[in-house]
Formats: sequence, C-alpha cells, structure tokens
Amino acid sequence: ISYLQQPAKAARMQCVVCHAPEDYRLETRPIPEIGDDEVLVKILAVGICAGDAKCFAGAPYFWGSPDHPRYVQPPVIPGHEFIGEVVKIGQMAEKKYQLCVGDHAVAEQIIPCWDCHFCKRGKYNMCTVHDVCGFHQASQGAMATYMRYPANSIVHKVPKSIPAWKAVFVEPLACSIHAIELGDIQFSDTVVISGCGPLGLGMVTAAKLKNPKLLIALDLFDWKLDIAKKCGADVILNATKVNVVEEVQKLTGGFGCDVYVEATGHPLSVKQGLLMMVKQGRFVEYSVFGKETSVDWTIISDAKELTIRGGHLSPLCYPKAISLLENNQLPMEDIITHQLPLTDVVKGINLVNKSSESIKVVLIP
Repeated sequence: ISYLQQPAKAARMQCVVCHAPEDYRLETRPIPEIGDDEVLVKILAVGICAGDAKCFAGAPYFWGSPDHPRYVQPPVIPGHEFIGEVVKIGQMAEKKYQLCVGDHAVAEQIIPCWDCHFCKRGKYNMCTVHDVCGFHQASQGAMATYMRYPANSIVHKVPKSIPAWKAVFVEPLACSIHAIELGDIQFSDTVVISGCGPLGLGMVTAAKLKNPKLLIALDLFDWKLDIAKKCGADVILNATKVNVVEEVQKLTGGFGCDVYVEATGHPLSVKQGLLMMVKQGRFVEYSVFGKETSVDWTIISDAKELTIRGGHLSPLCYPKAISLLENNQLPMEDIITHQLPLTDVVKGINLVNKSSESIKVVLIP
C-alpha cells in the first residue's frame, strides 16, 4: 500500500454524522482503514445535494413510508458530491484505477455489486444490491476530512487543473448529462428545462451541446435564469411572471415542446410540463420529491401518448462531466454560490432547502 503521509495510529478525523431528520452532528471518528483494493482520499471539497437537504428535512423517500423502505442507514456520514486527493492506495487499486498517491480522484456515487441482473447487462446504476456514498453504512460519505473509496467503486482521475471547488461539480453535472441523454434530443426539437438549480443548469449546458432548434429554461428567480442564458438557453421564462405553458405554446406555433426535463422536484412543475408538451413528446423526470405528486394520467395516454422516462444517477457520464469542467464550458463562478467550512453544514443545508439565495453550496473540510 502506498502512502502520501501515513496517519498516526488511531488518528481521528472531523466529520458530519446523520443520526435522524434535522439531527446532523459534528463528531470525530477514526480515519478509515483501507484494503488492498481500496483508496483513501483527503476530501478537498464536498457539495450539498438537494437530496442531502431533503434527507435532512425528513423526506419519506429517505426515511421510509408505508410504500417505501427506509433508504438512509444512520448513523452515517453524508456526502456524495466530492473531490479528494489520494493519500493512501492499495496495490490492487493502484493498478485497477491507474492512480498514484497525490492524484485527485472522484468515485461515482454508487458502488455496484457487479453481479446482479442489471450489472451483468451494463446497467450498473440500477444495481439491485448496491451502496451509495453518504447513505449506507458500507459507503460512508465525504462530509469528513478523509473518505474511503470502497472496493467495487468506479473511480476517475481528475486533472489538477480543475480547482477543487469546481471539481466537486463532477457528480451533479454527470447526473445532468444522463438526464439529457434520456431525452433523446433531435435537431428539430424544442426542449424545456424546468428548474435552474445545479442539475438544471448542467442540463441546459448538456442540452445545448445537442443543438436543438430551441432551448428554453424555466425558473422562479431572474438571477438564476440569467445564469441559464450563460449556459446556453435561447429563451428564459420566469414562472412567477408569465404563464409558461402559454408562452411555450406561442413559441412553438401552438404545438408545445418536444422534450420536457423536470429538475425541480415540485408537483406543479410536473403538471405544467405535461400541459405544455406536444403530442408524443418526451418527459424526463430527474428529481427527488419531498412529497407525493399526482396528475390526471389521461393526458399521458389518451390525450397525448407521451413517453415518460425517469433518470437515476449518472451511468458512464463522469468522463464527459470532467471534460466539460476541464474545458471551462460552464460558468462555474456563478453556479458555485457558497463555499462554507464543514462546521457550517446545517447553514449550508438550509441555504439549499431555501433555494432563493443559492445554487450550489460547497463545504471545505
């Protein structure tokens, strides 16, 4: 095993630990030990995802409901958007990932089993027996000084030319890219991205690369829409100021948009998307919801014959995300709105849940 600097025996690290909704504590834990097929990194930066914020708030998806088992396994260190510097690496991991001590590296948020029905078909993001960083006991997250990349992780080297506060955006940008791929965008399409948070702005950037006929961004805040323009949106619409369904109809000769990508996790965004879509359009859902959403499904079937596709994680999309960041294809100075110390984790989560004053909030351990 190679070391950057061998930690003292029984050395401890500072970390955030999720115990229950709204019960996140700053604690110390032993620095993780690693096996020969694992990697230990010093965390340089960690992002707060909307999923982290909704987990903190007690969303049923994470904490369980009559229809859904509990997903989070407390007490657990949160954090699945991160960038780390390799400080210790097993010999097998060194060969597998082509990494050296001192390299910057990111692990994908899912640790697949590589042996289930989905993994054997290359659909590792749908792995039945998996762990996800920051939610499961076997894959403690990055809101800590150090983090272990477990065996079976998918690890990518990240160029040091990308500053840590930007490199932390690899994970959400990869998710955005996957959502856009699911939309199967064509040159003649009108595409609508609903929500200009971190995911939505990444989606606008990725969708622009598909060169659609018209790219429209929706949000409730003008300052976020201005950033969407920088990411490549042709038209921006504020849903608090105009009837966005009517505006999209006007822009498309009364037909509606071909592709609608929902990135807000809000029930109203789902309904407005179904209303503004063209017949046989494609609806992509990529959000975690805080509560149940219901609509009249007649519009999906009898009225419009829509295709509905859900998106989960970011299979095979990390390399493209790294490339986009390396080539400065996003206005990251505008997207990363806050950099806070790890001790301000609850302040950061509250900023994410409030939404009006932030886009991406990053913690620096």
